[in-house]
Amino acid sequence: MFAAGRIGRAVDGALALGVVLATVGPLLLPDPKPWWIIGLGLLASVPVWWRRQAPMVVAAVVGAAMSVMVTWEKPFLPFGPLLAVYTIADVSHTWKRLAAIPLIVATVGVSLVLPGENDETFRLMGTAFVAAYALGTSARASRSRTAELAERARRREQEHIAAAAEERTRIARDMHDIVTHSVGLMVVQAEAGPVVVRSDPDRAEAVFDAIADTGRGALAELRGVLAALRSPGEGGGPSWGRAGERLGESLFQPRLANLPALVEHSGLDVVSTTVGIPRPVPESVEAAVYRIVQEALTNVRKHAGTRAVRLTLTWLESLTVEIADDGRGPGQGGGYGLAGMRERAAACGGTLRAESGQNGGFLVKAEFPLE
Repeated sequence: MFAAGRIGRAVDGALALGVVLATVGPLLLPDPKPWWIIGLGLLASVPVWWRRQAPMVVAAVVGAAMSVMVTWEKPFLPFGPLLAVYTIADVSHTWKRLAAIPLIVATVGVSLVLPGENDETFRLMGTAFVAAYALGTSARASRSRTAELAERARRREQEHIAAAAEERTRIARDMHDIVTHSVGLMVVQAEAGPVVVRSDPDRAEAVFDAIADTGRGALAELRGVLAALRSPGEGGGPSWGRAGERLGESLFQPRLANLPALVEHSGLDVVSTTVGIPRPVPESVEAAVYRIVQEALTNVRKHAGTRAVRLTLTWLESLTVEIADDGRGPGQGGGYGLAGMRERAAACGGTLRAESGQNGGFLVKAEFPLE
């Protein structure tokens, strides 16, 4: 920006010097004119150096000086007034540009009528001043268009940054939910494995199969999440497709239809109830409900000290999801589970409450509006 400013001042300086030379030079060569005519020439040209700071004042000064000078000495063209008119059209506010038009017409008319100029001179000067005003208007429009395009590009960049940040947050939430739920469940099952081996060998195989199933489900979900981080050049598109197919074959895909499988593999005694008639909802809402239930069950397993959980889905004007337990209440950890659940609900236009239950335990309640 600093370099552009220096270039602009250099161009203005060159234009001002050119106008002074074109206006005063013929007054000095070949025979110098009287000093007062040279003074009028300087007054009709030098002020254009300040044309951007005070375009209306500069136009009035150079226009008046030129109108007086042409009574005795006629330049090839009134370069100073022409540049002043161009500047008014280029940098002045709308009302000033409009107000300047009758003043320009009057000043040019006086400078042509008093010396008794012919029709050809009228046409030449009229064309020159109209062209100067039009060029200034065109430069202003071009600059406005450039600024508009730059603003659009800036807004698009901000939107891309916001979208990328939102996507990173979504991926972080998915990673948190997958890892905490699946790994936590595998830990519980693995801890129970040695006990089952000693007390009920026939059940041991089922326990270890459950650990393997949980691990495979977590891997499938992680592949789907991580595929979103790949660019198309790295095979992100095909990888996402293959991961999506594998994820579709998994019971752990975040959909409402897979909530029973999630409950079954949670390691808890969950009583599920559905009130009302289920109906189709956007995939984003399905995923949010699934992840909220998943995180709530994980929190029960980690903090509540109970296995009894009530899961209720109510389909009315809105879809309400309640996960309640009768344990010892929320844990004291500093994780991101509850914050992630609130963010998921808010992203779909819903709300979420997490609080102690009326009869003890803990309650998570999310509500999503239905169109």
